[in-house]
Amino acid sequence: MTAIQALALGLIQGIAEFLPISSSGHLALLKNLLGLAEVPLLFDVILHIATLFAVIIVLRKRIVAILAALWAFLFSRKGEQPGSDTAITDFEARERTRNLAYIPPILIATVVTGLLGYGIQKIFPMGDTKTVAMRMLFTALVLGLTAVVKPGSRGPDEIGWKRATFVGLAQGVGVFSGISRSGMTISAGLFAGLDRATAGEYSFLLSIPAIGGAFLLTLKDAGAMMGTVSYGNLALSALAAFASGLLSLKLLLKMIKGGKIYWFAPYLVVLGAIGLLFG
Repeated sequence: MTAIQALALGLIQGIAEFLPISSSGHLALLKNLLGLAEVPLLFDVILHIATLFAVIIVLRKRIVAILAALWAFLFSRKGEQPGSDTAITDFEARERTRNLAYIPPILIATVVTGLLGYGIQKIFPMGDTKTVAMRMLFTALVLGLTAVVKPGSRGPDEIGWKRATFVGLAQGVGVFSGISRSGMTISAGLFAGLDRATAGEYSFLLSIPAIGGAFLLTLKDAGAMMGTVSYGNLALSALAAFASGLLSLKLLLKMIKGGKIYWFAPYLVVLGAIGLLFG
């Protein structure tokens, strides 16, 4: 693998991991375009680490707030009674409740995704270029439907187990190459009546265990490939994935709040059509 190929793979992974255009589908198409017989497994592992760091950095304030709220809930409640020196304000209490409310839906959706995703990977093949293209067209349809959905008003404390299960199922379907994980989870959140900010934030909080799980699954087989790749190309690919991931995630969060994720649908229609015609 050349440096140019490594750079291209990293850029595509970082951009398509978060934008609702399917990173797996783009990597599959790019692999064919670059003439790569197989992308080394170690590259997949490193790129997952890079994009995981990107989402943690972008959502660091929310992640720290959730962990702090969990810590306070478990260990500090008795010392924060009204009138005590450590009593919290009503605003702080509401914020703590809001942050804690994310935890059960994240756990529920992650379990649902894991079960469904494992079954899909065991039963269904990854698919050829035309199959991937058809799945991209399906993603385009889902994104297009968000344009006609009335904006919801439910926040983290109103996600509940039913909506979490629905979003988890949507994320599980994102295991298919050509179907966007972020596109499915964001759309599912909007369809379930979540407000735009919550739908976007929830989707990317869910990406942390999802990307981490994918990293662990590939890590077990990656050690044997350490000697077959260039460390320089690994570093280049990882930096490209990290930088492009940061930019694409920040861009998408703004687009979600503006209700514009359906803008990606025409792009997927064009790409899917090209895949069907020339795949």
